[in-house]
Amino acid sequence: MDLVSSLWEQVSATSPPLPLWLLVLTAALAAALVLSPTLWQRARHSVTIAHEGAHGLAALVTGRRLAGIRLHSDTSGVTVSAGRPRGPGMVLTAAAGYTGPGLFGLGAAALLAAGFAIGLLWALLLLLALLLVQIRNWYGLWSVLVTGTLVFAATWWLPAAGQSAFAAGVTWFLLLAAPKTVLELQAKRRSGAARDSDADQLARLTGLPGIVWVAVFLLVDGGALLLGGWWLLRDTALL
Repeated sequence: MDLVSSLWEQVSATSPPLPLWLLVLTAALAAALVLSPTLWQRARHSVTIAHEGAHGLAALVTGRRLAGIRLHSDTSGVTVSAGRPRGPGMVLTAAAGYTGPGLFGLGAAALLAAGFAIGLLWALLLLLALLLVQIRNWYGLWSVLVTGTLVFAATWWLPAAGQSAFAAGVTWFLLLAAPKTVLELQAKRRSGAARDSDADQLARLTGLPGIVWVAVFLLVDGGALLLGGWWLLRDTALL
């Protein structure tokens, strides 16, 4: 009980807002990961984890049975769920992938704005642990374990200020990376290389053109970036 109480005190502890310069620095580092072609090739695996995790979470929430998740070395992934092949549950599950990273980033920004940087890192660890049991291939297992190890290392060894900075960097990365993946999706669709993309599956499910769903993805992720960025900067603007 003492261990549980101590852990809860750590998870629920609040941290002071980051100085503006440090928050801007974490945003710049996250932007470098997103904008650098070389860095993006590696960092994109983290977005795939969030993307497929969002598919899986939506499947469970809508009453579908999650059958497994695979992550591949080319940064693609597949989430398999069982249930009705059409209907709201299938639509929400398909729509969750490209909106998931942005919404995760928005939720992370809300936690950071409330001062729960350490709680955010533990929440990430919990989500990665839940995802791990659904992984069905070796590369996916390795990818989630490496990501979880990085988060755990930050949670366990960094001082409180370092944990807050790391949490801010993760949050900025999710917020910035989400719209980029949507733009990449549309570029692939335009070249004919993504005929079975989430947007095209949604087009078949709903009758709305795939480009409409791309616009929905971009609207959600762009809105998450603007709102999440405002939440992060709101309390530091005068520091």
